[in-house]
Amino acid sequence: MPDDQPDKPYAASAAVSAPPVTQTTPPPVRDRTGLAIGMMCAVSLIFALQDVFSRILGGAYPPVLIVMIRYWVFAIFVIALVSRQPGGLKRAIRTRRPLTQIARGAILALEVLLMVEAFVRLGLIETHAVFSVYPLLVAALSGPILGESVGWRRWTAIAIGFLGIMVILNPGGGVISVTALLPFGAALMFALYGLLTRHVSRDDPAMVSFFWTGISGAVAITLVGIWDWQWLAPVDWIWMACLCVCGMSSHYLMIRSYEMAEASALQPFAYTQLVWVSFLGVWLFFETLRPNVVIGGAIVVGAGIFTLWRQRRRSR
Repeated sequence: MPDDQPDKPYAASAAVSAPPVTQTTPPPVRDRTGLAIGMMCAVSLIFALQDVFSRILGGAYPPVLIVMIRYWVFAIFVIALVSRQPGGLKRAIRTRRPLTQIARGAILALEVLLMVEAFVRLGLIETHAVFSVYPLLVAALSGPILGESVGWRRWTAIAIGFLGIMVILNPGGGVISVTALLPFGAALMFALYGLLTRHVSRDDPAMVSFFWTGISGAVAITLVGIWDWQWLAPVDWIWMACLCVCGMSSHYLMIRSYEMAEASALQPFAYTQLVWVSFLGVWLFFETLRPNVVIGGAIVVGAGIFTLWRQRRRSR
């Protein structure tokens, strides 16, 4: 990142040529980490509600249709948000890695599609319990993709996390099946998306990546989903509106929270989505919160938080 502070020779010459000023105590910098954490918890709740609406609609229509309409609205939201930034759309379109940006958007759209399909087939609780492995996949793939060093402590956490996945996919619990590969595949896609985002961030600002995420994802899912087009029933358009409102508000709040605090400080609180999903799954869809899912999910989340903590220490 570029240094915002002037270099020392310039600072010294400016101090000599400037007239003397009265020393004043600078106002204290307000720490907004607590507010950012509260916003991230709210984002997790909104994401859980978004998953509820996705499951309701995905049970009545092709999931690819639901994701496509959702992405159309998301693309409009992205264009409106980016247009208000310095440089507007002209700046957002300019990227030094167009192929990688397009791949990011397509991968994220595929991840959302796999998740909606998993919600319908597996339910909210077990889908998110398996999906929570994605930070461990990020750590495991950061070496071969980004060339980052992964120490033995994080490799141990990764191994423990995958042990937690095996606890969740207990053969006697009735979860282990080809269907269980859907949330795992979604976690793999999301991890790859995160690593590619980190890769393009070396050359493109966040708003450029945000723009390409929405636009390329909308184009990619439209090429696949337009063949399954059908009109929704009037009442289902209400659910779709709720889904789109949740999507826009959650992304906006997430952007604002990351502006206030470091990502490594906020990411552990994103796991509260698993708590909300479990509550909503049991309450609305009468899902069963089985002991092996709770134990395995706790193992995976614990390993993920440890991995994030190690990454934060290394970055410091």
